[in-house]
Amino acid sequence: MRIYFAGSIRAGRDDEEVYQKMINYLKKHGEVLTEHVGAQDVITKEEKGFTEKQIFERDMKWLRSADVLIAEVTTPSLGVGYEIAKAAELNKRVLCLYRPKAGKMLSAIISGDKKIIVKQYKTLKQAFGIIDGFFKI
Repeated sequence: MRIYFAGSIRAGRDDEEVYQKMINYLKKHGEVLTEHVGAQDVITKEEKGFTEKQIFERDMKWLRSADVLIAEVTTPSLGVGYEIAKAAELNKRVLCLYRPKAGKMLSAIISGDKKIIVKQYKTLKQAFGIIDGFFKI
């Protein structure tokens, strides 16, 4: 199983630790193509030396080769939204995980798309259970 994990990079790194824990958990289900999303130094090290075009081409290559896309969407990100839409367009199975926060709502364009599975969670244990269920389908 080839897994494309999506999480905010340039739009905010508040959930960096959550991403890393999810990525580590996802490894029990297959190869995570985008481990760098959870790295502390993703902007200064992982993306350094790459042009924006190279990052786009690399990520789209990974996305096309992936079996599924799993996104943590609590921190809104234009890039993650683009990846989700592209994955749906490529007929990939898509799971979006979201922690509700006061004053923040998930985009209706994501939650309203019936091709996209959206699940709310409060704890990582809950998120891991949702991930396990997603892979059983």
